[in-house]
Parts: sequence; C-alpha cells; structure tokens
Amino acid sequence: MLMTRIDTTASAGRRSGRLLVPVLGLGAMVVSMMQTLTVPILGVVQRDLHTTTTAASWLTTATLLSAAVCTPLLGRYGDQHGARRTLIGVLGLTLAGSALGATTHALPWLIAARALQGASTAIFPLAQSVIRDELPRDRLPGATALLSGTLAVGNAVALVGAGLLTRGAAPDFHPVFWLSAGVSALTLAAVAAVVPRPRVRPGGRTDWPGAIALAVMLTLLLLPLSQGVRWGWSSAPTLGCFAAAVAMAAVWARRERRAAEPLVDMRMLALRPVLLANLAGFLVGFAMFSQFLGVSALVQLPAPPDGYGFGATVLETSVVYLMPPAVVSLAAARVAGAMVRVIGAHATLAVGAACGAAGFTVLAAARGSAVVVITAAVLVGVAVSFGFATLPAVLAGAVPANGTGIANGINSVARSVGSSVASALAATLLTVQPAGHLATRAASLPAEGRFTACFALGGGAFVLVVLIALTGITSVRPRHDT
Repeated sequence: MLMTRIDTTASAGRRSGRLLVPVLGLGAMVVSMMQTLTVPILGVVQRDLHTTTTAASWLTTATLLSAAVCTPLLGRYGDQHGARRTLIGVLGLTLAGSALGATTHALPWLIAARALQGASTAIFPLAQSVIRDELPRDRLPGATALLSGTLAVGNAVALVGAGLLTRGAAPDFHPVFWLSAGVSALTLAAVAAVVPRPRVRPGGRTDWPGAIALAVMLTLLLLPLSQGVRWGWSSAPTLGCFAAAVAMAAVWARRERRAAEPLVDMRMLALRPVLLANLAGFLVGFAMFSQFLGVSALVQLPAPPDGYGFGATVLETSVVYLMPPAVVSLAAARVAGAMVRVIGAHATLAVGAACGAAGFTVLAAARGSAVVVITAAVLVGVAVSFGFATLPAVLAGAVPANGTGIANGINSVARSVGSSVASALAATLLTVQPAGHLATRAASLPAEGRFTACFALGGGAFVLVVLIALTGITSVRPRHDT
C-alpha cells in the first residue's frame, strides 16, 4: 500500500512537472494580452463612454504605471515569500480588473480596471523564479524560451480577439474584457493546480519605503512619456516631472544603499552583465513597439492614390500583418532556447538582434508591398523573441537564485520604459493631422519620411543590442550561489 501511494505521488509529480512550463507560458500570455488589450478598442471606448481621446488614453497610461510599480515590488516579494502565492495573488488582481472592465460603464472605473490588469506584468519575472527553482539547469534555456515565445502569442490573441469581438455596426468593448477575464480565470486555476509550493522560503521584510520611492520615481518618469504629446514636450508639467524623477532617483538610490534589506540590491544593479542586460531590455522594448506601432499605423493608412499605406482595417491589421510575427516568434523562441545551450546567451542575442536590424532596414527602405512588410515584421518578431529568451538567461548567470525575481522585474521595467519611449516617439512622428482645413486627404497624412525615421531608429536600437551582446556580456557564466 505504501509503495502504491509513493508511486502515485511520483506519477502526479511527473505530470505536474510536464505541465509546469506550459502553465507558466499561459501566464506569460496573460501579461502581453493585458498590455495590448485596449489598443484596438480605444475608439470604441471613447464613443461608448462619450469621452475624449485624452481621457481614453489613460486606459493605456494606467496599465503602464501600474506595471512599472508592481513588477519590481512583486518580483521581490515573490523572492522572499514564494513565487506561487504571489502568482496567485497577481492573477487574482488581473481577474478582478478584467471583471470590473467587463461590467462597468464609467470611465473612472474602467481606468481602475486597467490599473489592476497592469499588475499582471509581474507574472513574467515570477514565472522565471519558479522555473529556476523547479527545473534542472539543462532545461532552463528551453523553458525560458517557451515563456518568452508566448508573450508574442498573447499580443496576437488580444489583437485578433479584440478585432473579432468588436466587429459589426455597433461594436461593444465589454466582450473584450470578458475574454481577458476568461483567460485570467483559466490561468489562475492552472497555476493553483500545477505550480508547486516552494521548498524553501528565504523570508525577510519588505522594504516599503524603498518600494514607495521607486513607485514615485517611475510614475514621475513614465507619466510625461505617456502624456508628453498632449501636454507638450517643453511644457512645465512635462519638464517638471522629468526633473522630479531625476531627484527621486537619487533619493531612492540613497535609501536602497542604506537599507538593511533593500528592495533592490544596488550592487546587483551595478554588475556589468545586469546593467547591460537592462540596457538591452530597454532597446528591445523600444524596437518592439517601434515595429508594432509603426507597422500598425502604416498599413491602416489609405492606399494609393489617396495615401501610401494599404488601407487595412483593424482586424486585417491584426490577422494579416501582426499575427505572422507572433506565430513565428513562438517557434523562434524554441530555437533561441536551443541556441543558448550551444553557443551561449550573448551570441544568441546578437544573432537575433541582427535579424531585427535587417527587418527594420527593409521596413525603412523597401516597404512597398504587403509581402515585404510582413516578411520584415517577421524578422523583427524573431529578434524580439530572441531578446526575451536570452536576457533572463543572462540575468540567471549573473545574480544569485534568490535575486532572480527582482532582477527580471527590473528588466521588465526597463523594457516598459523602452516601449514607452517608442510609443511617445510614434505618437509624435506618426499622428495623422486633422484634414478639415487641408486641400486633400493625402495632405492630412504624416510625411512618409517619418515612417522611415521611426523604422531606422528601431533598426539602430537592434544594432546597439548586437554591440552590447558581443562586447559587453560575453563573459557571463551560470552562478549557483543562493
């Protein structure tokens, strides 16, 4: 009887181990879904709630600010008190935000719902902590790659789902939030059933003063990045926020250096591989959104003779132009995981970034047909997938095991800041001008050279990633200290 019980337990453990990475991959998909969920439906929300474009933009800003604040704090909390319980809590917040968004008809509550959904960004670093604790070392690159690949899949699910659910003469945004609620509930149940309880909990006290200082600093930095187009880049609120962010960064760094149990070990951030991985994360985030927003804007512009785009609808943009890079990214992530084991994380990162630079070169110089645009977007998608797959491996080789969550959390924040800078740049360069006072419809479009500039900057970001990978982080080796 005892042997039967032991065999049954071992069998259940093996099944749980096989399901662990797919379940955590489902969690990573939730992360990217929440980030892009409202992109196709902002106009629908604006119409249904009788609000302005500026007010509706807070649906994106609230998620961004929440993600920046919650990700490092919850990553550190998971390191100290267990990633499983923290994952369950984060998914509970995401589910609550989705349910609130699906049932409310008031903009303030919808903004609150998006803030709750923003906490989901912490899932990715927490998932990295789980796989580092639970999987043998030889499986880590492949598992990390799968998690990274599902990030791209989540973008596709959100965009295509939103496009399908808001078709028709009278689209409604509520079904989109019901979709996110369903995925969040499924993921929550799967995590609770499959992710094991940690064998060891380091414990420790949460550095709340450090967390508050970091939250204020990130808010002061990201708020003007998201609202600068509307406020004006040289306006007093924008410049004041940036200046206050710099001052708050100094306060936070001083607090962390003096804290007995800091939220972020400043010595860890100063390590060369960690510092360069965060810089690479910023550049990958910048390039990802440069491609995402640039291609989306380009293909939806009128086709010749009225413009130089392809006249695509939101649904066509999602399915025809954005879905192929997402699908290829999932396969590319698995390739990246295999390459990390063979040639190392730095070389894999360089190969991927070179693909991205090539894709942006095509977008900048030869974007005259749909096939060319899709092919170039696929190359950029491969590069982003390689970046997501390799940067956690770089960090895993540079920090102790009990710092994995916070290290990946800070890297996620770096990617978010890069994405925010790209979003602000795209909003500045690619905004369609009102055509009411212009002679022709074509005159209302942004100059085509602005798209060239946007894509060239994305390619430049990947060139810098190649240089960082080949000259800055080549000496990373796995560490086993705890």
